[in-house]
Amino acid sequence: MTTPAYEPERFTSPEYLAVIDEETSPSQFNIPASCLKAIQLQGEAGFPHEICGLLVGNISDNSWNICEVHQVANLNDERAADRFMLDPAGYQAVDKALRGSGMEIVGVYHSHPNCPAKPSPTDLESAWDGFAYPIVSICDGTAADFKCWSLNSAATAFQNIAVVEL
Repeated sequence: MTTPAYEPERFTSPEYLAVIDEETSPSQFNIPASCLKAIQLQGEAGFPHEICGLLVGNISDNSWNICEVHQVANLNDERAADRFMLDPAGYQAVDKALRGSGMEIVGVYHSHPNCPAKPSPTDLESAWDGFAYPIVSICDGTAADFKCWSLNSAATAFQNIAVVEL
């Protein structure tokens, strides 16, 4: 995916720049090609609205190891083009299905329609420490970029995580 992503002016504002820590995380995000493709296809199918879902796997020393992805409904009807609200019932259903499996929910993914794969201030407000936050940029209906983020140690900004496609 080398298609240039759109970058609306707001992504260069001080408020948006403040949510990105320039220091890259030492961790990595390991994702099977099938899971990455599923996220991209979900984003394309949901365009021009944001889609969202859950990452299932485990966390080891310095990596998130993804085994499955589960799309969950975006309940934000008012601003679905630039906001998502993960359906709590969807979260609970995935969490319940995982009990005793040795796997857990380790992150939340979503799309940015006609915007870069960079987190926003809204993303920071709803982020949980320890979770991975991949974002797929969907430009004109096609997956253009994929980046993953996690909170820095102070939980004040996102750090970019190296994505390793398996």
